[in-house]
Amino acid sequence: MKYCMLIMDGAAGLPLPEHDGKTSLELAHTTNLDRMAESGAVGLARTVPAGFEPDSAVACMSLFGYDPKVYYSGRAPIEAVSLGIPIDPGESLFRCNLVTVRDGAMVSHSAGYITTDEAHQLVDALNQALGNDSIRIFPGVSYRNILKLKGAEDTALAICTPPHDIPGKPVADYLPRGKGSKALLDLMSRSEAVLKNHPVNKKRIARGELPATTIWLFWGSGNIRQMPSFLKTYGKKAAVTSAVNLLQGLGKMADMALLQIPGVTDGLDNDYEAQAAGALEALKRYDIVIIHIEAPDEAGHTGSVDEKVKALERIDSSVVKRLLERRGESLRILVSADHPTPITIRTHTSDPVPFLLWGDSIGHNGAARLTEHEAKKSGLVVDPGYLIMGKLLGV
Repeated sequence: MKYCMLIMDGAAGLPLPEHDGKTSLELAHTTNLDRMAESGAVGLARTVPAGFEPDSAVACMSLFGYDPKVYYSGRAPIEAVSLGIPIDPGESLFRCNLVTVRDGAMVSHSAGYITTDEAHQLVDALNQALGNDSIRIFPGVSYRNILKLKGAEDTALAICTPPHDIPGKPVADYLPRGKGSKALLDLMSRSEAVLKNHPVNKKRIARGELPATTIWLFWGSGNIRQMPSFLKTYGKKAAVTSAVNLLQGLGKMADMALLQIPGVTDGLDNDYEAQAAGALEALKRYDIVIIHIEAPDEAGHTGSVDEKVKALERIDSSVVKRLLERRGESLRILVSADHPTPITIRTHTSDPVPFLLWGDSIGHNGAARLTEHEAKKSGLVVDPGYLIMGKLLGV
């Protein structure tokens, strides 16, 4: 038996009043997912335990089959693992976004989706100006970077807000606060002068693009909990394909193989066909392959119904269609959102997410589509959500 998990990041959402109360999943034309639903089982999974931030780190850890209550200690360390950043006792790690703040408001949590090359140039400048033996920024993908602080353990106690939670809002109300926040506020303030006249930003402004005006620090943590390998936990050899550091970090922590597939990105320009083909090729070598696609989440953060629907339709026509072609083989598939990213609020919620189980020995439970409404109507609920991996593997 072979297995495949398809994670459509942020695919779930809330009813859209301007679209007759339909969600993005309901608006999208998903012929292939519909075919799967008509012979599979649709339900809801609570991937974010009560009291946890509705973040992809928590939600995807659940989908990977690991209990966040046991293994989650913060997102920044997970991303640090993916980047090969060593984590020593007494160090604190933070996600360090390049953002755009204008007239005191958060205009863009991603500095207009700055390119990775541009971001690396800005990070180099920031390290030259702000870095020392105790402070270093590690470049990641696009706007996503990691800050490591030595000898400042209390900074991990600061109360911080993700920038994608405050689109268009005054940043003064959401700056780091509480114990340990002084050092973070100082770095954020000092970064503004470094970025203001940097050639990268000047060129972006000349092209009509948003500049990176400051760094934004959040998701701080001072430790990481070790996870047992997926092979030891579930008895299966696993691989994962994703364009984002978080999923790669989770994969490394679970000792999964990381698939390097050219063309896989975190946006609408993702090469969906190549990612599907690479994942199916990897199934020849591994028992289970996890396909993670970021585009629906990014569209949700920007508040674009059209882009979110387009991302879902591309997933359906280019990825799900390829999976359906394996009908008749000994294969089980799980398709799921990790968390909702509703267009109406442009950030994550902790609501249960719709999922679809399809394939060998999976019976139909009456659902017609993979949508929030159909999932709720089915009555099938997986809570806690980390048990969903057992449902897929039949263990």
